[in-house]
Amino acid sequence: MDAVVYAIEPDLTADAFIDVLERSGLAERRPVADRPRMEGMLRGASLIVTARAGGTLVGVARSVSDFAYCCYLSDLAVDRAVQGRGIGRELIRRTRDAVGPGVTCLLLSAPKAVTFYEAAGLERHSDCFLFTRLP
Repeated sequence: MDAVVYAIEPDLTADAFIDVLERSGLAERRPVADRPRMEGMLRGASLIVTARAGGTLVGVARSVSDFAYCCYLSDLAVDRAVQGRGIGRELIRRTRDAVGPGVTCLLLSAPKAVTFYEAAGLERHSDCFLFTRLP
């Protein structure tokens, strides 16, 4: 694999985002068939950190943050072909660096990713509540 280049990409295209979601397996949990919604997800993001190998997007971390107190890392996707090489961990690290010290980062894990987040050093929290999306 080519060297991985990480960057903050506020103008990531919906095509590239959807493509990496599909290659990661996260597309099954995102509205990838609803292009306007996907574009809105990108426009509404406070921070998009990407990983590219040979120019190809192989990972993305999309977050919503106030950069003062909290950051919701809403999407972490790494192409299945390059999983297990530390790209997800590095995207998390760079997200935390970008939001700054004193900012709590949180996320909701896909069921299949729980062990990854535990191994990456994230603390499991029992007091999480959510409103599910309305149709």
